[in-house]
Amino acid sequence: MDRSASLRVRPLPLHAVADKRRHRRVAVSLLGRYMLADRQEYPCQTVDMSPGGVRLTCAVGGEVGERIVIYLDHVGRIEGTIARVLPDGVAVTISATLRKRDKIASQLTWLANRAALGLPEDRRHERVVPRHTLTTLQLEDGREIAARIVDVSLSGAAIACEAALPLDSSVIVGRTPARVVRPFKGGVAVEFRLPLSPDRFDETIVL
Repeated sequence: MDRSASLRVRPLPLHAVADKRRHRRVAVSLLGRYMLADRQEYPCQTVDMSPGGVRLTCAVGGEVGERIVIYLDHVGRIEGTIARVLPDGVAVTISATLRKRDKIASQLTWLANRAALGLPEDRRHERVVPRHTLTTLQLEDGREIAARIVDVSLSGAAIACEAALPLDSSVIVGRTPARVVRPFKGGVAVEFRLPLSPDRFDETIVL
């Protein structure tokens, strides 16, 4: 079946159609994790999202009607049910209170405006400086070097270290697998292979 055709004709529940009229879907790429009924966790990435629904790219699709819990960078925890299984992921109907939907709408508006204006990530509320900043970086060749965590978010961290690490090289920060996405003077920015759990994301976090 032609994938583009299947995406064009996929039906939406009536409440999702109503939601689409109230809140336009935002094309947004957010890293996350999700848990199905078997309580196994899998990585995912959003394709588009509204306060009433989200489309995910993921490897394990689950079943229509199955409950799903999703943790998304910048958005946090959301719950819902799988409305449709797609060739490369799932479409999810979000189950949320009106207050939660309004919060999601505000977050999506901010993300859309940030992308349109080309603004950098707002680090004030999304990053923390852990109490224990000393760590080690394990390199691809097995060497370990001393490093210091400058700050950390759900999806990555800024790491101070003396070594010059190549872009896109794999490292393990403490026990957390990551890759180098940007060098800066005196260190590197890394992106985690899987986002951290929001449930344990505070100043006490240990990578």
